[in-house]
Amino acid sequence: MAELTAGTLIDGRYRLQSRLGSGGMADVFLGEDEQLGRKVAIKLLHRRFAEDPGFVERFRREAQAAAGLQHPNIVSVYDRGSFDGTYYIAMEYVPGRSLKQLIRQEAPIDPVRAIDITIQILKAARFAHRHGVIHRDLKPHNAIIDDSGHVKVTDFGIARAGASDMTETGSIMGTAQYLSPEQAQGHAVSASSDLYSVGVVLYELLTGRVPFDADSAVTIALKHVSEAPNAPTLINPRIPPNLEHVVMWTLNKNAADRPKTADELITALENAKANILAGNEGQRTAAFGAVPAEADPALAAVLPVEGDGAGAPPPEDARRPWWKNRRLWLVVIALLAAAGVGTAIYFLVKPAQKTVPPVVGEQFDTARTVLQNAGFSVSRVNEASTRPAGFVFAQSPNGGTNADKGSTVQLTVSSGPPKPGPVSVPNVVGESLPQAQQDLSKLGLKNRVVSQASSQPANQVLSQTPNVGQSVQTGSTVTLTVSNGKVAVPSVVGQTESSAKSALANAGFTSVTTSTQSSSQTPGTVLSQTPAGGTTADPTSTTVNLVIAQASTIPNVVGQNRNAATSALQKAGFAVSTQTQTVTNKKQDGVVLSQSPSAGTSANPGSSVTITVGQFNSPTTTTGTTTTPTTGH
Repeated sequence: MAELTAGTLIDGRYRLQSRLGSGGMADVFLGEDEQLGRKVAIKLLHRRFAEDPGFVERFRREAQAAAGLQHPNIVSVYDRGSFDGTYYIAMEYVPGRSLKQLIRQEAPIDPVRAIDITIQILKAARFAHRHGVIHRDLKPHNAIIDDSGHVKVTDFGIARAGASDMTETGSIMGTAQYLSPEQAQGHAVSASSDLYSVGVVLYELLTGRVPFDADSAVTIALKHVSEAPNAPTLINPRIPPNLEHVVMWTLNKNAADRPKTADELITALENAKANILAGNEGQRTAAFGAVPAEADPALAAVLPVEGDGAGAPPPEDARRPWWKNRRLWLVVIALLAAAGVGTAIYFLVKPAQKTVPPVVGEQFDTARTVLQNAGFSVSRVNEASTRPAGFVFAQSPNGGTNADKGSTVQLTVSSGPPKPGPVSVPNVVGESLPQAQQDLSKLGLKNRVVSQASSQPANQVLSQTPNVGQSVQTGSTVTLTVSNGKVAVPSVVGQTESSAKSALANAGFTSVTTSTQSSSQTPGTVLSQTPAGGTTADPTSTTVNLVIAQASTIPNVVGQNRNAATSALQKAGFAVSTQTQTVTNKKQDGVVLSQSPSAGTSANPGSSVTITVGQFNSPTTTTGTTTTPTTGH
């Protein structure tokens, strides 16, 4: 991809004006949507990532996830497409600066202002969570604040509805300083993970620092998992105690000890703000949950506590500036020492990893010997199956994967076919086809598979016959109707571009657009789509291509005779109005002298073009101008 400069036209529609910034995956430009006449932010994927299917999928998912989230605190996504060997997203342009820039320039931020900013981020997160989307990378870099203090969250690059296969495989997605402990370990994330990240942002707004930092992302991630955060008042003593308590509540290692929802955290912050504005910031409330257990008892020694009820003055150490508080320094040194020892122990005692031998298909005794010789323990589970008795037909972990030396490998061993007789049909609706087939096989039941179009994931069981609980003989066949993962593509030809994209997104499809001039359709109307409406396709792997009508360009007819000019304009879809102008040159008689609008101008089909045609008169004849409408010839 060539170096992009001001004036570059992206996908025949977006004219670049200037570069706004650059990230690890993409560059962002300010552009002009020449079709709709509005400013947009254009995110262009770096060329080196455009050839990596994984990055392209992440980029596609950003557009798909964000396109369905229309909220005052979320940056809108308008369009997605390809350009010059890479991919782009057209988004709402929000003038302002990133929250990270604000922190660098102004932190620590006034507590009330910090609360207002955080609540706006939480409202965006709340809306996404209610639509089944977890952001996974909430950080100040991904929030834009304008001069009036309005915040919009952007960059749903690793957001996804439901569980994430990217985290389940152990990959750490997100920026290390803002990761939740579960995300740092590659575990499944939830709405609570986003709330932890928001807590880190609030901590940074109030102190100018993140709770955990280091030279490497791995070290930072380990701190999120194993270390307690310093109390924010150790950095900024002016933070009100009740607000500090809310911050520490969000930073609990265990998700169950954090706020359950964004609403719950918003309520806590609004209460903290009310206390500040009422002059009660010195009072601490237990309504915000427990101080992180990791910080107790050492952290409890430095956090403000409620009075002892007797109105006694604070101890002498508490009246000193914090940097002269000997007890505080002893606590900090103890925490640092404990963290260092804990980290060292972790790496010293961490078990070695070994490759698990594959033993499926072996006799149990043989499989056990192979695994024990490789340094693993073995557990056995017997299940009826059509396989010969005593043979291993499943193992966990799977062969070829790595596991801690000395850990246990579970072997599922066939106990032979079930005994003949009546059995109760199990409920396999909602299961994957392989799992359903395995469950039926355990009971000695056969299966027949029927495929059906459905929006459910491919190979998921939709229905079964006989019904659940019905008594049948072993060897009977259960018919399974499974989803082929395909749904009908909505027919959007004739709709406006925005309506078409919305209809496709609601059906689970992503879409890309190209534009072409049309002499008959209103600009912005869908002229055609691929795949066609009514056909079935898999939404997870199908992109619908839309061809959008573009305003027609008025042809140049100056110099042509009247009939030829009229024909050319009508063929281009325009009505023609004719006026004459007296000329003294006979060669200009019946020739178009000028046209309005001028040639090259874009105009809607059916709009009128006025041509001025020469009418010869001898020099002695009085000149004048008349107007004659032309009706189509």
